[in-house]
Amino acid sequence: MSNPGASTAHHPLFIAFVVAALSMLAPFTIDTYLPSFPAITADLAASHAQMQQTMGLYLAAFALTTLIYGPLSDSFGRRPVIIGALALYVIGSIGAALTTTIGGLLFWRVVQGLSAGAGVVVGRAMVRDAFSGHHAQRVLSHAMLIFAIAPAIAPMIGGVLQDWSGWRAVFWFLAVLGVAVLAVIAWRAPETLPADGRHSIHPVKVAGAYGMALRHRRFMGLVLAFALNFGGFFIYIAAAPTLLYDHLHLGVKDFWMQFVPMVGGLMLGSFAMSRLAGRMTPQRGIRIGYALMLAASVFNVAQALLLPPAPVNVLAPLVLYAFAVSFSMPNLTVLALDCFPRNRGMAAAVQSFMQVGFNALVAALLVPLIAHHVWSLALGMLALACVGLLVWGWQERYGAAAAP
Repeated sequence: MSNPGASTAHHPLFIAFVVAALSMLAPFTIDTYLPSFPAITADLAASHAQMQQTMGLYLAAFALTTLIYGPLSDSFGRRPVIIGALALYVIGSIGAALTTTIGGLLFWRVVQGLSAGAGVVVGRAMVRDAFSGHHAQRVLSHAMLIFAIAPAIAPMIGGVLQDWSGWRAVFWFLAVLGVAVLAVIAWRAPETLPADGRHSIHPVKVAGAYGMALRHRRFMGLVLAFALNFGGFFIYIAAAPTLLYDHLHLGVKDFWMQFVPMVGGLMLGSFAMSRLAGRMTPQRGIRIGYALMLAASVFNVAQALLLPPAPVNVLAPLVLYAFAVSFSMPNLTVLALDCFPRNRGMAAAVQSFMQVGFNALVAALLVPLIAHHVWSLALGMLALACVGLLVWGWQERYGAAAAP
């Protein structure tokens, strides 16, 4: 049921749609330009390392600003923070479309990162403002189900735009997408944080709240486990150009062969969790998710070592891993946000910072080291899943009893 004082003016599915629309900007901003890597490299005389930095710097800026948007939304409300960030995102996308140098592209990618983080942070906080318990799990699962469309269609749209009008059309598309989301938010999105639930933005109080979060063992264990789980999935997003072009010898219009099956797994996992919310504890849902993640990772390593690279055997384990990640995600998110019921914006900010910051490290440091072989990519996924399981087990054994 809805929390006391929370907005109930809109149907849960509309809230899920709003949260999904906000969250979609992040995968669109990453995945749509992946098919254009060779074209951008040639047009702007960029190196492969600089092209990888266009993703790494975007993710780093995204991660850092999540720590700002959470307290801002706790102080001023959800709507004004989202609207301001979306306006900045549109400016960054237009700048990227018009740039003529790789340095300019790197700068405007940072601007996109500075703005796109607001949607993920504030969207999660909106759900917990308005819903509690298994209702929040169900709304987050519905949001994930809608959100999952983005990484499926983004590279296909990017491939079509690249083939039709070149890489600049990709960033013009992102600018239009930003305007569309901004229009929806300004038109109908509710303000879910009542005035009496807001907090001071004073730097000392904000620093104190973050310090409290960093010392909370259960909370940090939950958000780190989530970041590691998704990192195993993100390896294959960041490495998609190398995987498809170099290992599978596919073309610019073939990105759908990787992203559609992976997103299908995300959507099935979200659908399954939405149907089971309230019928099992979050802890049981997470345990099931880890069992599936480990099975998918071991299967992935086996096929990489025993079979020649081919779309079917390389991508099949990724579908199961994606299912497991999206099945466990709402449970980890709800448990983490419930650690700070009066500072959900801050809690969502730390969770997003950990996830996106870790993705930035994966894209900038891990993927360049392991992308040269299919088997090393598979081992990277297995390693992150195992560490995630260890962190989850640690917080279950020690974090819950010792929190904070």
